[in-house]
Amino acid sequence: MKPLNLIALLLFLGGAMWALTRSERAVREIQSVYFSAMSPFLSVGSKTEVNARNFMEEVRHSKELQTELDAVNGKLGRLRVIESRFRELENENAQFRHALQFKQATKFDVVAARVIRNQPNTWGQTVEIDAGTERDIGIQLAVLSNEGLVGKIDRVDKGRSSVLLLTDEKCQVSAKVEGSPEIGILSGPRGGMSEGEPRLRLRFLSKEALVKPGQRVFTTGRGGIFQANILLGTIEHVEKGALDSEAIVRPSVDFADLSTVFVVLSGDP
Repeated sequence: MKPLNLIALLLFLGGAMWALTRSERAVREIQSVYFSAMSPFLSVGSKTEVNARNFMEEVRHSKELQTELDAVNGKLGRLRVIESRFRELENENAQFRHALQFKQATKFDVVAARVIRNQPNTWGQTVEIDAGTERDIGIQLAVLSNEGLVGKIDRVDKGRSSVLLLTDEKCQVSAKVEGSPEIGILSGPRGGMSEGEPRLRLRFLSKEALVKPGQRVFTTGRGGIFQANILLGTIEHVEKGALDSEAIVRPSVDFADLSTVFVVLSGDP
């Protein structure tokens, strides 16, 4: 044992022996002095213990809150997935209702089909639908939507068909202007669909065509492909030429939002 430690031990033992040999009153006085000296340290130790206990309780409580928060976030994520699927089902049901209403209201024998590809390609403005030869679909049949004429079938396979849209220059339709004797040929612009909303051109109107913006344009039924009185669009303005006139027509169909279409199998030409 080191000399200093030995000296400290001897002093402690001597002090203890001295305290034990004192009278009861002296011992109490020594205890009182001791506890008075140690009281600040005991108080600080007690507060430290309380603070440490409170800190550990907060840590435990925080972990419980984090666990509960993780569980809530998990439930919220699942609810968002369910809500998204519910919205999809709502949209599908709305489309089915519109399709059923259209089939019940139209005078044509039609087959409903979903658009499975809607993207212009290099060769023309076309979309693909999920119906083909197995549903008696053939080329040159008219294709409609709730809003009007979409185009015509230009290629058929098993399980799918291609639709040449009205916005394509090659899809030409004999058209008449509502409330006017004017008849012309309606088609998409040369070079395909332009930026923004597409516009159609109604050509070969008379030089002094008495048509004005807001008048609707319908099919005439001539040509043996498109049935009569199918809505095509609305005139926006008329361009006068040296020999004839030409009208710019806003199509009635929103070609950027095609989802369900109807192929006309038969009907009055």
